[in-house]
Amino acid sequence: MKRACETDPLCYDDFVCKEKNHPRKLGYVRVSDKDQTEALQLDALKAEGCDLIFTDHGVSGAKTRRQGLDGLLKTITQGDTLVVWKLDRLGRSTIHLLQILNDLRDRGVEFCAVTQGIDTRTAVGRMIYGQLAVFAEYERSLISERTKAGMAAAKARGVHVGRPRGVKTCH
Repeated sequence: MKRACETDPLCYDDFVCKEKNHPRKLGYVRVSDKDQTEALQLDALKAEGCDLIFTDHGVSGAKTRRQGLDGLLKTITQGDTLVVWKLDRLGRSTIHLLQILNDLRDRGVEFCAVTQGIDTRTAVGRMIYGQLAVFAEYERSLISERTKAGMAAAKARGVHVGRPRGVKTCH
C-alpha cells in the first residue's frame, strides 16, 4: 500500500498492477476535525487491500473541492474500486455524494463502503447502489420541476425569462 502525499496527491510512482491492467483498490480517508485521527479509517482500508490511500485531514465533507478527493477522482480509472470506511466520509451533501457515485458508475469504477455493506462488486451492493441512483434521478427531476415552476411564476409576473433580449444564438 502506498499513501499519496498530503500536499500533492499525484506525487507517487505509477503502480505495477496498472501496467498489467490489474484493477486497483484506491482508498479515501477524511476527517473533518484537525484533532481527529485517521487511524481507524486507515486500518480498515489497509485491511481491504488498498493500493493507494488519499486523505483529506481537517476538511469538511460539505466542501465539494478537496485536494485528496480531487486527486483520487483524477487518478481512478475503469476497473478500479474506490474504498471508503463509511459513505459519509466521501461527502455530506446528498447531491454531491450522488454526483460522485454516478460519475464513478459512468466511468466503470466499483465502489465499497467497508462498514455499511455497500459493495458494487456484490449483488446486494449493486442493489443499494441502484437505489442511490434512483434517488439521484429523483432529486434531479425535482430540481427541474422547481426550476420550471419558478420560471413560469416569474413569467406570470411579467419578468423576462431566458437570454437577454437582442442576444442571438451563435451557429
